[in-house]
Amino acid sequence: MNFSSFLADNWYWAVAAAASGGLLLWQQLQEATVSGGLSPALAVQLINKERAQVIDVCEPAEFAAGHVTGAKNVPLGEIAAGKGLPGNKKLPLVVVCASGQRSAKAVTQLKGMGYENAQPLSGGLKAWRAANLPVEKA
Repeated sequence: MNFSSFLADNWYWAVAAAASGGLLLWQQLQEATVSGGLSPALAVQLINKERAQVIDVCEPAEFAAGHVTGAKNVPLGEIAAGKGLPGNKKLPLVVVCASGQRSAKAVTQLKGMGYENAQPLSGGLKAWRAANLPVEKA
């Protein structure tokens, strides 16, 4: 028995597994929205699976000292101007700062600008580093 015939005979298990995984991800996203932020692990899932853009709202000197790999620096004071933000407002955004305080404020502003899929990283860069996730320096 090869894999394709096994899958053909047991397709319903594959569908159940895919549906279960999708529901789990959806539930985690809902909980993150209610709890006030994404965990680093959930942020990685959004970046990898949904092509989320990481926006770092730290000041340029903080950003240069270390930031999430691939993040764009748009300081909190410059969010309202929209410079450096993606043109596609439907794109998921993971908003990061040093500890999570500024990113929550930035998300409020971003949602007011139409970026409904913006979510803060709970615990900020500190939590990202604690999870041993990649950080780069400018």
